[in-house]
Amino acid sequence: MRNHEVTQRNPLLNPDGSLREPGWSRRLVQIYDRNDIKKRKTRIKEWDYYAIISHKHNVAVCFTVSDLGYLELESVSFLDFNKPYEHTQGSMAPFPMGKLAMPSTSEQGDVKVKNSKFAIDYIVKDNKRFIRCDFPSFDDGKGLKVNITLDNPPEDTMVIATPWAEDKKAFYYNQKINCMRASGKVEYDGKLYEFCPETDFGCLDWGRGVWTYNNYWYWGSGSGEVDGHRFGFNIGYGFGDTSNASENVIFYDGVVHKFDDVVFNISDNFTDPWTFTSSDGRFEMDFVPIIDRSDYTSVANLIVTDQHQVFGRMTGKAVLDDGTVIEIKDFLCFAEKVHNKY
Repeated sequence: MRNHEVTQRNPLLNPDGSLREPGWSRRLVQIYDRNDIKKRKTRIKEWDYYAIISHKHNVAVCFTVSDLGYLELESVSFLDFNKPYEHTQGSMAPFPMGKLAMPSTSEQGDVKVKNSKFAIDYIVKDNKRFIRCDFPSFDDGKGLKVNITLDNPPEDTMVIATPWAEDKKAFYYNQKINCMRASGKVEYDGKLYEFCPETDFGCLDWGRGVWTYNNYWYWGSGSGEVDGHRFGFNIGYGFGDTSNASENVIFYDGVVHKFDDVVFNISDNFTDPWTFTSSDGRFEMDFVPIIDRSDYTSVANLIVTDQHQVFGRMTGKAVLDDGTVIEIKDFLCFAEKVHNKY
């Protein structure tokens, strides 16, 4: 696998709408501008997804705000790995096509959604991210209220700019920010969970681009601490032309360690044990699922999303750039297989 690292700050797209420099980077060095896209607005996909896991309480909350061109989609999830139990709820609206005004960078700009059911705010300020949600009717009136702060110092992240061979004006520009320490409160069904930055962590999946119609993707992510060091990972594949770079990285104390291809070995039953293996031997893991957060949405069978985001515990080894082996055991994280037609 060739892992071309982009280091020069330039516009993301050429004048014809094609990707200027496919590859990966540690920050958002390429400049995304929705106005540079040379496809119709219904093809543009923009989203911010946060997953915040409490290793202390064995619970998680997840939030999606997305403008998918044809469809505006918000979703909120609460997961309790002790029971185990999860509930996901949200809303859809047709043809947003830019009305959400999603920021052109993850480094500044707020995202705010409010309707008759809930309010979600993502606020970026002073190297912190503030996640607010008030959803009184969540889970048959159990209610969910979230006020979480994520520490986001200027460290390495995983950024990838991926083209599609079959459509030169299609691209995906994606950033994953892992290992953000989480503090604050989550209230669900009358119970208060206080998140602690020593044990609890969040990640951001920031995505902008133009996708082809029919795609599968595989994605896995984890954030936490191992032997007193912040440790996390981002793994994935399955769409676009990744000949220039993979998105597979290990995060260790704020530094990215890049590795090559990874394969998810999954049975037809998503709650059976999984394994992960890498072409260079630097990411070898067993994964025991706890919850399959599955969701199937179809709009006239034209817009279809079939998701299996599986939360569980991972055990195995990750190898840093200098050959240091990090052993992890029962590390709470998630991995997913998703099929989208949109």
